[in-house]
Amino acid sequence: MSHSMLNSMSNYTAITRKVSPAIEKCELTHLVREPISFEVATQQHTAYVECLKSIGCDVVSLEAEADLPDSVFVEDAALVLDEVAVITRPGAVSRQAEVNTIRVALKPYRELIEIEAPATLDGGDIVRIDKTIYLGLSTRSNQAAIDQLAERLRPYNYTVKGIEVKDCLHLKSAVSIVGKDILLLNPAWIDASLFPNMTIIETDPSEDFAANAVLIGEDIIYPEEFPKTAAKLRAHGLKLHTVLATELAKAEGAVTCCSLIIKN
Repeated sequence: MSHSMLNSMSNYTAITRKVSPAIEKCELTHLVREPISFEVATQQHTAYVECLKSIGCDVVSLEAEADLPDSVFVEDAALVLDEVAVITRPGAVSRQAEVNTIRVALKPYRELIEIEAPATLDGGDIVRIDKTIYLGLSTRSNQAAIDQLAERLRPYNYTVKGIEVKDCLHLKSAVSIVGKDILLLNPAWIDASLFPNMTIIETDPSEDFAANAVLIGEDIIYPEEFPKTAAKLRAHGLKLHTVLATELAKAEGAVTCCSLIIKN
């Protein structure tokens, strides 16, 4: 089947990037550095890409960047909305060059808006609920990013709200959207009352990093290593596809980090 035929049949395109052979040199903020197997990370990432394809995504796979250790985490380089895409300015200086190839990859799909200094913004700090964008004030994203994003998205009727992030790397480490008006949330890291009128599914207390899930249509890609929280999600009637994400988790990565989802 040709790429153009597949694209016309798919409701979603996913941009991914292969694991950098320099992944062991990744940035770390909250975790203690431990050995990361490039081979295992690549195997798990390949399975993740296959999962994206299995639920109907047209996958655009970018080549690995040997000089950019964190570049597999493409989500941090952009925010893709229905109307426009925002090219971010990652908070770690070592990651700022990652946006160059993401800008090229996104150009065929969306008009692009750029975040500029002094703003820093990681895509992992963004949770969008309809026309409200919650932006985590973290070690990677700052108030200037909130101000710029609010100004640049005003023509598209988006509201931007800042939320302080303290105990984890990104806002999406603590909360992610798993269905219409349904959030998966770690109550130890974020206050559920910040999200009024939403149904909240709390992560199991024994699974700290279990609040990160990728919602694509009605399908959810979710880490296999959090079975107790997965059971809660299934009890809500949600459709899970589990993948192992243990190796990239050592680089403070999670399932949302590894793709940019574009609604066609």
